[in-house]
Amino acid sequence: MTIFRRSCLVAASLGLAAALTSFSSASAAEKVECTLIIDAKSGETILRKGTCDQQFYPQSTFKLPLAMMGYDAAILKNANAPLWQYKAEYNRSKREQKDTMPSIWLSDSIVWYSQEITRKLGRDAFGKYVRDFGYGNMDVSGGPGGTDGLTESWLMSSLKISPDEQVAFLKRFLDGQLPISAEAVEKTKNAAPTFKGNADWHIVGKTGSGSMRNSTGKSDPNRPIGWFVGWAHGQQRSVIFARLLVDTKRHTDKPISFTVRDSMIRDLPKIVDKR
Repeated sequence: MTIFRRSCLVAASLGLAAALTSFSSASAAEKVECTLIIDAKSGETILRKGTCDQQFYPQSTFKLPLAMMGYDAAILKNANAPLWQYKAEYNRSKREQKDTMPSIWLSDSIVWYSQEITRKLGRDAFGKYVRDFGYGNMDVSGGPGGTDGLTESWLMSSLKISPDEQVAFLKRFLDGQLPISAEAVEKTKNAAPTFKGNADWHIVGKTGSGSMRNSTGKSDPNRPIGWFVGWAHGQQRSVIFARLLVDTKRHTDKPISFTVRDSMIRDLPKIVDKR
């Protein structure tokens, strides 16, 4: 092979690599949206719009499966017990510096309470629950950003789940198909946050906020992630839903998950009642 030909091949290879890198970066910076709604009884898809098969960090939506684990393992007792005291060693924001019970943990999204549940479960039992649940990629090893698998795997770490998988998981939960007690199912339902929708819709769900990590592994505030997942009951129909937004700009007025939640509460009755 001549030196000239070899040089051309190298240049072409470098050009292709640069193009692929540029394409990858551009794709990574695109907004990702999904709205998925299914009939709770039949599993029929009512609406599936956007990119619903791509996995992202579950963030605080993972509090729902954590509640299921906690009640099944008798770590949690009911919506009001146990009441655990805040400790300075948790080093949390002012918002989380308060004594907390399960209903407050879920409604106010108290991270340290989640971490106390997983510590009490222990690494083996926690990992087994996630695998038995078939939750997302089932990876609770931790690692990205120096995160610990037992207490942080769902927080911009190793555990990821898609909107499709969120809805499928919640259907298994509501159908009693998860390996937890019927009592744990009912107690989780009773403790979960509830919202009043339009047209007599009763909505139960959990938000989750976070951000993507950049090429250096650090949190990128310009790529925020917002979730709202749950189930809802209308006069004629019950549904299971997930809405996801991965944006390309900062959300400074309120958490991105609140924006996603509020839009879903507004949109869901209109979407379902038209079908």
